[in-house]
Amino acid sequence: MTVNSHHPRPVVLGQNQYGKAENRVVRITRDGDTHHIKDLNVSVALSGDMEDVHYSGSNANVLPTDTTKNTVFAFAKEYGIESAEQFGIHLARHFVTSQEPIKVARIRIQEHSWERIATSDNNSRFIGSDEVNHSFARKGQELRTAQITFDGEKWQIISGLKDLTVMNSTSSEFWGYAKDKYTTLKEAYDRILCTDVSTAWRYNWTSDADRMPNWEKSYAQARKHILQAFAETYSLSLQQTLYQMGSRVINSRSEIDEIRFSLPNNHHFLVDLEPFGLKNDTEDGAVYFAADRPYGLIEATVLRDGTEPQIPVDMTNL
Repeated sequence: MTVNSHHPRPVVLGQNQYGKAENRVVRITRDGDTHHIKDLNVSVALSGDMEDVHYSGSNANVLPTDTTKNTVFAFAKEYGIESAEQFGIHLARHFVTSQEPIKVARIRIQEHSWERIATSDNNSRFIGSDEVNHSFARKGQELRTAQITFDGEKWQIISGLKDLTVMNSTSSEFWGYAKDKYTTLKEAYDRILCTDVSTAWRYNWTSDADRMPNWEKSYAQARKHILQAFAETYSLSLQQTLYQMGSRVINSRSEIDEIRFSLPNNHHFLVDLEPFGLKNDTEDGAVYFAADRPYGLIEATVLRDGTEPQIPVDMTNL
């Protein structure tokens, strides 16, 4: 067997990127005695003219990942962390504009929220403190996410959240579905609807020439609309609820053009209590078994009419 001699390199390099992943940066801002926390997990991925390092091992175009780590911490002090998005924008702009070989920077951020611990009403001066403004409990609810991509000209900002568990204990039905010889599910006219909201939304802000959204307000409002739509939709299917959640965000927030959801259906099954002579599902309540797997997984994108989808279909990578 002969190798095709006029083909100089039968193997070529495809897409590549590098950077420092999961830089845990906690920024405490002191406003007198009152402190504020921003707690981020920042991952940097850089791409550009990186053929040489792969082909020959020449590091001439490589900014060390250790340097990208140092930059994250230095920027947290120098610029503060106004929001995950704003911080990611500072970083992405810096890497692309300061290093000629770097053409695209992608910053992924996960943000943990903390809430202030309310102190007791009784006078606590005996422990040397009148009013405590520096004690926090980490919120167990959702993880906030942001992905910032910059190619030197255009921005793409995809924000979102995951692990926000919600439940409607009624106002959900599921019936009238297709049936075949493997169908055993009984039709439900009153069921629990429970899911872990995982969602990402894309902003239509792409250029420095345009006015930037208020990232913190936008996040709070998008989250509010998602939760209100979940609570206020009388659900005949999780798909219907998903569409209501997405359309509420698109209709209410002009800065968002696209939103995608990945919603597991956290099944709650009525327990058979007949063997104990107990009727389970009665007017005063019921007992359920919460199954963690297998679960239905409902996923869809909701778009502003006339826009093209850009959020990846497989969101496990966001």
